[in-house]
Amino acid sequence: MGRVKEQDSKGSQRVLVGVVVEALAGTILVVDDDADTREVLRDRLESVGYQVLLAEGGRECLESLDRQNPQLVLLDVAMPGMNGLEVLTEIRRRGQDIPVVMITAFGTIERAVQAMKKGAYDFIPKPFDPDHIALVVAKALDRQTLKRNVEVLAEQVDARHRIVVGESAQMRRAVDLGRKAATSKSTILLLGESGTGKEVFARAIHNWSERKEKPFVPINCVGLSKELLESELFGHEKGAFTGALQLKLGKLELAHGGTVFLDEFGDISTEVQTKLLRFLQEREFERVGGTRPISVDVRIIAATNRDLDAAVKNGQFREDLFYRLNVIRLELPPLRERKDDIADLANYFLRKFSIETKKGFTKIRNEALERLVAHTWPGNVRELANVIENAIVLGQGPELTLQDLPAKIASAQGAATEAEQVAVHHSQANAEVADQTLAAQSLPAAIERFERQLIEQALRDCGGTKLRAAKQLGLSRQGLIKKLKRYGITT
Repeated sequence: MGRVKEQDSKGSQRVLVGVVVEALAGTILVVDDDADTREVLRDRLESVGYQVLLAEGGRECLESLDRQNPQLVLLDVAMPGMNGLEVLTEIRRRGQDIPVVMITAFGTIERAVQAMKKGAYDFIPKPFDPDHIALVVAKALDRQTLKRNVEVLAEQVDARHRIVVGESAQMRRAVDLGRKAATSKSTILLLGESGTGKEVFARAIHNWSERKEKPFVPINCVGLSKELLESELFGHEKGAFTGALQLKLGKLELAHGGTVFLDEFGDISTEVQTKLLRFLQEREFERVGGTRPISVDVRIIAATNRDLDAAVKNGQFREDLFYRLNVIRLELPPLRERKDDIADLANYFLRKFSIETKKGFTKIRNEALERLVAHTWPGNVRELANVIENAIVLGQGPELTLQDLPAKIASAQGAATEAEQVAVHHSQANAEVADQTLAAQSLPAAIERFERQLIEQALRDCGGTKLRAAKQLGLSRQGLIKKLKRYGITT
């Protein structure tokens, strides 16, 4: 692959072809019933760096498209049996977005024009100049690359204004309610298991609202002390406490005009609950160490995986704050209850991580997709995303296969049993009980237990990959390994 070295009256064109092909070399499918034409095209295209597949008829072309992954088709118009126009029509009927360049003999130009109307990229009449063929191919691939880049950018921009969902009835209801809630100024309570995408949904609500041009400010309340959470929410004055060397604006001020997302707020201290209640009632607050009331216009979206109704009954969460937050209540279903969405989500993550890793994965094979759908997904959408990312990083491509999936998923047989579903809920219930008993322990023991739980959860989220888990926890890989040894955690 590289510059074409022949120099003649078309030397500049030959150099141009070589340069373009260096950037865009891929696989070309040549379809022509004439063996000599196929060989001429193969020799020329291979000389400038392409891989070439050959087919001598329409049926063989379609079969090759099913088995292989060419980036472009060179297709003869006049072929016995299934002609080029019929092949092109079938390619487009299947929804295959692949550039097709038609090869036409004298007297078939009219049919080539028909082909252009049916979606062909270009046509080349016989007898043709092999260098001209290479130039047309390079331009077609260049155009296709630009088209896909635009689609990717459009998807990335659009992702800021929507939530990635499938078509299950549960998610359609959730999206419909979320869009209606977005038009109001009311506080929104998002409920759902860990990993169901509450922050993604909160961002979607923000972007559906009139506040979309203003800040969306998330605060993860998990693990923050009372003092740190107060400072994060309300800010602090210089000298308010030891280490407060300068004035700090809180997230409520920074989000003025926009949305504050309180993630996993169910375990915040009673003192912070009281201050948050006052803000929701009066829409003003005081910085830590301050005396001047500050008014801001923000919408609060709060999310938790905790059973707040039970927490209120047990006296662990203020009832009046619960009612202030529970103006619009929206529950996100766990992934195991929306099986219809798993394929859409898996393919979305395949595209996303394939672009990020530049691995070029194109599809998920049916047998792998069946196992993904059959899995119970205790970690919900977050777990699915981690599985797909791990498969792409470690896989070879261009298709994600059964062998790329973790053993616990690849070996699963059919849908989850009822016993497995019960086990999932039992595990979650145990986790909630464990959280509630932390307060009854000594402070060092509670901290150690909480730290161990965070590490174990991070490892589960990251499929056991220590480097990714360390990054999620804000640790170095070596720092995580030391903690694994300390707590006797094996992976």
